[in-house]
Amino acid sequence: MKQPRTVVVLLVLVGLVLPWAAPLVAQGAEGQEKPAESSAEGEEAAPILRSWEWPEWTPQPVLQASDWIQANPLLGTLVLVVGFWLLAKLSEFVILRIVARLTSRTQTDVDDQLLRLVQRPIFITVFFIGLTLASRALQLPDAFSVAVIGILLTFVIFSWLGAALPGLRLVLDALGRHSERFPLIEERTIPLFDIVGKIVLIGGAGFAIFGVWGIDPAPWFASAGVVGIAVGFAARDTLANLFAGIFIIADSPYKLGDFITLDSGERGLVTHVGIRSTRLLTRDDIEITLPNSVIANAKILNESGGRWEKERIRLKVGVAYGVDVDRVSGILENVALEHDHICPDPAPRVRLRGFGDSSLDFELLCWIDEPVLRGKLTHEMYMDIYKVLGKEEIEIPFPQRDLWVRRIPQAEIPENNS
Repeated sequence: MKQPRTVVVLLVLVGLVLPWAAPLVAQGAEGQEKPAESSAEGEEAAPILRSWEWPEWTPQPVLQASDWIQANPLLGTLVLVVGFWLLAKLSEFVILRIVARLTSRTQTDVDDQLLRLVQRPIFITVFFIGLTLASRALQLPDAFSVAVIGILLTFVIFSWLGAALPGLRLVLDALGRHSERFPLIEERTIPLFDIVGKIVLIGGAGFAIFGVWGIDPAPWFASAGVVGIAVGFAARDTLANLFAGIFIIADSPYKLGDFITLDSGERGLVTHVGIRSTRLLTRDDIEITLPNSVIANAKILNESGGRWEKERIRLKVGVAYGVDVDRVSGILENVALEHDHICPDPAPRVRLRGFGDSSLDFELLCWIDEPVLRGKLTHEMYMDIYKVLGKEEIEIPFPQRDLWVRRIPQAEIPENNS
């Protein structure tokens, strides 16, 4: 995938806007608080736009324009509003037309969707600079001017936050589709990164808004800490499930589609791995929802894990003493090889496990493709083995008991009194 050129263009735009916006925002309120001082000779105060301390590299025409706006506040305000509105529309045109042509050459549509998301915030940001200059040019009262700039800047922050939240999901989905290059971002970990990213974005936006309005966030953080402790005690079970879900997603003892068995006896197909719970679908088509805190402390047998998804089944077969053991071993192997769903690789094998009380105990080991087929194939294999052993006249013994009677007592015959 080619690297999108969108990022480069956005960086250029930000680099052009920040040197102009920073002095206006950072020093605007300070300039309002300090009234223009007149000299002892009665000279006029410096123009308000000049009081923002333009950078040294600011072109001379810009400085002259600021002086003209100061001399003609109403007309200058109109020129600023209309001019920056046209500049904002021009920014939209550049993004949609010129940059879109560049991003259309890439092999993904993620950059195109990101362009559509940032179109509106860029327009609002550029137009905000014009409105800020206009509010200064009108020489509004200090408190009112500061409030207007704060409202406008807050609106800008919310516009970028509204674009960043869906943009985060787009980027995570795009990285998840290329998990071979980004192993940490997979389908199972996307919800975790999505939640963490949203918390960071919303927290950063809130901190920026506090800074805009000059609010000290320390008392809020202290209050949030006290509230967090209270909520932690009240919802400790929910929080336990939440943190356990994070650890399960990070550690990945199982994933969607795996067939697992817990030490408590639950066995089924994993259909959902969430932050709070995990869902299993049993062979009886019953869905079991297990809290993640329970699974995190349980012993998990992942039948789909390991080198492959194949699973080995063990079939115990007993035959009577006196039969040809080599012949029995060959018969059992042939039964496995002739079955359609028994894997030829690894090949089936037969082992003589011991001498029982009534039988020679064999065990047939064979591999199946999916753990979910274990019950069905075990049934079919036992059926085939029973039929073949009967056909080959090989006895399947069962426990028998011989009763020895040493003496049968004679029954007493009553005398006939007739």
